[in-house]
Amino acid sequence: MQLFNEFNLGSITLKNRIVMAPMTRSRAIDNIPNTLMATYYEQRSAAGLIITEGTTPSPNGLGYPRIPGIFNQEQIDGWKHVTQAVHNKGGKIFIQLMHTGRVSHPDNMPDGSKILAPSAVGISGEMYTDKSGPQAYPIPQEMTGAEIKETIDEYVTASKNAMEAGFDGVELHGANGYLIDQFINPCSNKRNDAYGGSIEKRNRFAIEIAQKVSETIGSDKTGIRLSPYGAFNDMEVFDGLEESYEHLARELSKRQLAYIHIVDHSAMGAPEVPASVKAKIKEAFGRTIIASGGYTKETAEAAIEENNGDLVAFGRPFLSNPDLIYRMKNGIALTDPDFDTFYTPGEKGYIDYKTSQELENV
Repeated sequence: MQLFNEFNLGSITLKNRIVMAPMTRSRAIDNIPNTLMATYYEQRSAAGLIITEGTTPSPNGLGYPRIPGIFNQEQIDGWKHVTQAVHNKGGKIFIQLMHTGRVSHPDNMPDGSKILAPSAVGISGEMYTDKSGPQAYPIPQEMTGAEIKETIDEYVTASKNAMEAGFDGVELHGANGYLIDQFINPCSNKRNDAYGGSIEKRNRFAIEIAQKVSETIGSDKTGIRLSPYGAFNDMEVFDGLEESYEHLARELSKRQLAYIHIVDHSAMGAPEVPASVKAKIKEAFGRTIIASGGYTKETAEAAIEENNGDLVAFGRPFLSNPDLIYRMKNGIALTDPDFDTFYTPGEKGYIDYKTSQELENV
């Protein structure tokens, strides 16, 4: 099967075409990566590529409780243990840079930070906080031109920090309603300056970050995740959506990014992502595509054979099956994840899932 074959991604060789998708796990106490996280990623290092949970480049991006950052030395040092653990097992690992933008609450953020977004447009629902439980989302501050520049610079600095921490590359989180996606989508971007209005202007923030990060650490070490037709965090389908993503993919191709990672959560009840937009992104980009969204071994192999993706990302199966690759190769049934422990602190539901061989010896 092609799924288990090596693949050259930029300057690195992946031992298979299976990607561990980025998944928030909320185990970073005080937003610092720890030994528990190093164990978690090490257990899953048989993946061709691991993409970490969303990691903020800035205190302003710390929207959720207990998510990691990479904007200070203590965080860099914490991530070094993670990358070393994965590399010692022959794995490759990219860090996902996720600025939450308006998807945030002050109770999850340090003093002096700000909830920033393209426009002062709030989000419905509530955000969980360790301090006060569920809280309504506040209205974000509309970013000034200076704050946009500062935020782009934070992504660049975070990318440098990622290289210092030993990562093989960086994935920019431009999906799921977080800051970059908030600029792309006119439901959250009401600006009338150089960063809002037309497709080109709404895509500018994503393109500038991709350009500056790739210039800093190398385009072959820079990828991006996009979620066309995504509805998470109050994102909406908009007129010209497919043209918007086609334009973005074409511009990212000019920057020679390592890959585009396309999100499709329709298997989990999200709106269907039409094949048309995936095809437009793929053709306009002309480089490596990571497909994701409810794949099995069989459908992943078919996606590669049908040229719908070069790599295939798996999310939840990796949570409860640290030996997912071994199980897939040998046709061993998968363990179901415990949903109640997805975001809770501690070992339970995180590093205590058994491999198939451990279960045989019980």
